[in-house]
Amino acid sequence: MEQPTHETFLRRAIALARQVALDEQIGGPFGAVIVRDGAIVGEGQARVEPECDPTWHAEMAAIRDACRRLGTPDLSGCTMYTSCECCAMCHAACWRAGIARIYYAGSVEDTETYARGHRRPRGQFVLPDAERHLPVYQLLRDEMLEVWRAYQAQA
Repeated sequence: MEQPTHETFLRRAIALARQVALDEQIGGPFGAVIVRDGAIVGEGQARVEPECDPTWHAEMAAIRDACRRLGTPDLSGCTMYTSCECCAMCHAACWRAGIARIYYAGSVEDTETYARGHRRPRGQFVLPDAERHLPVYQLLRDEMLEVWRAYQAQA
């Protein structure tokens, strides 16, 4: 059996984003997974609108799911894979939980370009990748842009 790669897990996060935004049409295209030792231990989707909760970001939901599944608030050694670059709240939550690194597909600029409605600019709270306390890496941006464009076309 072939070992999962960073791309494999990031594609799962993108699939969760596609599901919530395009299939269910209940929110923006945001999905996240947390991996420990090559296995998914948490998943989440953004549900800000349906839950009327501004903190219900995909990354926050994935952290909560992983902590429940593992029975601990300590996610040391885990990796976050997220469809879009973390906002300041989610980045801080990853740091607080002990997540070791973050892989993301869409950039904060993509979110600002393709998000519907009146969104607050996120870029002012996001440090350049090299200046962050957690290592962050961008992969598969083009695959996420396909989801963003389809989401925008639904408007």
